Amino acid sequence: MAKRKLDGIFVPHVTPFKRDGSLDEKALRTCVRFWLEGGVSGLVSCGSNGEAPYLSKEERRKVIKTVMDEVKGKTIVIAGTGSMSTKETIMFTKDAKELGVYAALVVTPFYFKPSNREILKHYSTLLEAVDLPIILYSVPKFTGYSLEPSLIEQLASEYENVIGVKDSSGNLGTITETIKLVGDKISVLAGTAEVTLPTLTAGGSGAVIAVANVFPKMCAELYESFKMGDYKKASNLQRQISHINEILVKKHNQLSSIKEALNILGLPAGYPRMPALSLKKEEKKKIKDFLKNYV
Repeated sequence: MAKRKLDGIFVPHVTPFKRDGSLDEKALRTCVRFWLEGGVSGLVSCGSNGEAPYLSKEERRKVIKTVMDEVKGKTIVIAGTGSMSTKETIMFTKDAKELGVYAALVVTPFYFKPSNREILKHYSTLLEAVDLPIILYSVPKFTGYSLEPSLIEQLASEYENVIGVKDSSGNLGTITETIKLVGDKISVLAGTAEVTLPTLTAGGSGAVIAVANVFPKMCAELYESFKMGDYKKASNLQRQISHINEILVKKHNQLSSIKEALNILGLPAGYPRMPALSLKKEEKKKIKDFLKNYV
């Protein structure tokens, strides 16, 4: 299998739920149309912002199937398929392949912290079990540890179906080291909004960022401005996106605040799934007042 290249801005999209916690497929379709209109390079279903750990196997399939059906080939769809165990990760990844996704985004195993030997065996077992392009996913704020650049290099060198890595550490030193080691082999994608432009400047391929849920067009414009050599515009957009990220992702529960921002903009993002709760009344007002600066 030839390496596929991922470039641009990808939306790790939310999963709309109704008040009773059930999946809202109609709302999801409406949101998908909004993200497509924003000109992003692809959608990532069942990732962290999609509340994947709270989804059943059947719900994951339903989300991916709904997104694929609404996209209708207009952009690529990547499915988050990582789980705590290797067995379940393989199962989710096979499901995603069956549904026709472009690639799978596979988070490092969480809850128990594995050794590098165990991480390597986890990914190699998956890569040998499922013939689908795989994007490695390092998100230490949720898992408690980072994928080491040397381990990423080993997997990228040994397995043709490793096509990228999403680094959500926010550590530019780690990202730069990863680009140095594997940037000519696979796509290195920023996973935190504030390092999108620095990652591109260092030779990265793009970003998978939460704020693209709410401002897909702005995020896509940052990437396009950089590619066109308009670094002043790209820098201005990065400053705005970093500010938005501080409010929507860092200041509050990002699952709740991103959905609240979309709801305020008239998009039916719905409710977060418990134990996450909707923002308090005063927090909602702060988000609404903040958004007035950008809409």
